[in-house]
Amino acid sequence: MTFHYNDIVDKIYSLPLEDKVELKKLLENNIANARRAEIQLHYKQSKDEEKSGNFDFSSNIDDLKKML
Repeated sequence: MTFHYNDIVDKIYSLPLEDKVELKKLLENNIANARRAEIQLHYKQSKDEEKSGNFDFSSNIDDLKKML
């Protein structure tokens, strides 16, 4: 069964208030967990770069711009 975004939104709007509040909590928790996983991945990647010697540090703004 395939749902389109607009169909899902319409279904959500038709839910009772208590269900909307519960759905909001579920989505907020899901988003927080996804962000934590993303931060953890970036941390692991930076640690791997540091171990391999591909991690550069600088306090010079021009050097930092070049690194981008």
